[in-house]
Amino acid sequence: MKKLNQFYIDGEFVTPHGTETLDLINPVTGKKMADVTLGDEVDVQRAVDAANRALKIFSQTTKEERIAYLLKMHEVLKGRKKDLMDIMMYEYGCPLYFTDLLIQGAIDDFKNMADLLKDYDFEPRVHNSIVRLQPVGVVGVIIPWNSSNGFIATKVSAAIAAGCTVVIKASELSAQQTKVMMECFHEAGFPKGVINFVNGTGAVVGAEMTRNPGINKITFTGSTNVGKIIAKGAVDTMKRVTLELGGKAPNIILDDADFATAIPQAVLACYINSGQACVAATRLLVPKHRLEEVDQIIKDFEKDLKVGDPTAQDTVVGPMVSHTQWERVQEYIRIGIEDDKATLLIGGLGKPEGLENGNFVRPTIFTNVNNKMRIAQEEIFGPVLSVIGYKDDEDAIAIANDTPYGLGAYITGKDKDRIYRIATQIDSGRVCINGEFHDDLAPFGGFKQSGYGREFGSYGLDAYLEAKAIINKDLY
Repeated sequence: MKKLNQFYIDGEFVTPHGTETLDLINPVTGKKMADVTLGDEVDVQRAVDAANRALKIFSQTTKEERIAYLLKMHEVLKGRKKDLMDIMMYEYGCPLYFTDLLIQGAIDDFKNMADLLKDYDFEPRVHNSIVRLQPVGVVGVIIPWNSSNGFIATKVSAAIAAGCTVVIKASELSAQQTKVMMECFHEAGFPKGVINFVNGTGAVVGAEMTRNPGINKITFTGSTNVGKIIAKGAVDTMKRVTLELGGKAPNIILDDADFATAIPQAVLACYINSGQACVAATRLLVPKHRLEEVDQIIKDFEKDLKVGDPTAQDTVVGPMVSHTQWERVQEYIRIGIEDDKATLLIGGLGKPEGLENGNFVRPTIFTNVNNKMRIAQEEIFGPVLSVIGYKDDEDAIAIANDTPYGLGAYITGKDKDRIYRIATQIDSGRVCINGEFHDDLAPFGGFKQSGYGREFGSYGLDAYLEAKAIINKDLY
């Protein structure tokens, strides 16, 4: 039985002060696979102290020095790609095809940030002033269990590029993945105290990071409810905050699209990461007069869709991360059937045949959904899709925007001018067109209750910098 009982603080693997442990359960088999020691406030303070000591020197490093660290980390991650993928599938159950995409993205984050840094101007001239862009300070990184190491890579690569030091709280459910990432940072040879990890719960470790005056910024990915708690807690010490929160992404299929291709693609866009993704396209908006055709295409496509072993090449949907998450998804399927009284097209309650031991859900699709239904308004975080009919473009836009969220959106069609016009009217941080999913240099973040602040590219780097105006036209 694996025992995960070390944190990474001040350049060393150390024994935690906290003594509480948590059982980690394999989502495929339902059996215990490890236990992890959870940190406490003392562990956080040790990490914060180390990060502040390191900040004094690291904040003064040159671009060239930071580029070298980023490129070294990129090389280390490339060498550990298989390890990173294997542990993600084993611990989390993410399907192979998506694990590969996520881990490759994490590897690329460090190279992308190094490339961006080469031409980034940290002292632009503005009228009679020099604007000095300097590191915000010690950054608290709080991330969830879905794509844990991907989130670490995105946030930490930007923080390092800016000259910040970090204290990272990954989800306690991702402790085995976190262990591999700690090893990678150690191998990359960052100076002591620049990178620090503390495992633990949000209620203890996350809360201490949020209120600790030694942390200058919090960057958080997770649920909207927790994001609000962090935002409130950060006010007392005036921390800078970036929040990437929940989503209920609309996927608009225009009437000129090739439905034979677009509809299966739309189903897969809901099932990314087994539906456990904030950008999953969980609302499928189609022309009302073609709803019957859409339903038939979905039923034909679902016949061959594989749920099961995440390591298999053809698996599309793996297990939910935990039994608690499985129960949450089951409750929403029940709500769709009994309370919302939506039409159940595919799936339903219970586990797929032969997969009773793990946290597997029957991929579920409701049709004839009204956008006011709970299954159309609330983030489910599982493979559950709502098919909603619309009358015309304006109706599609109205339905797409009728949600508390605004993280991602999708449009498929042929008329480029029409697509662009619709995209400009969608209240969302990203609008992906004709099967596109991600641009790792374009800004990513939310409107409305999907959060604030941006990640990736120059927008992501900007979030870790403070602007200081040095006003004197004759200084240089």
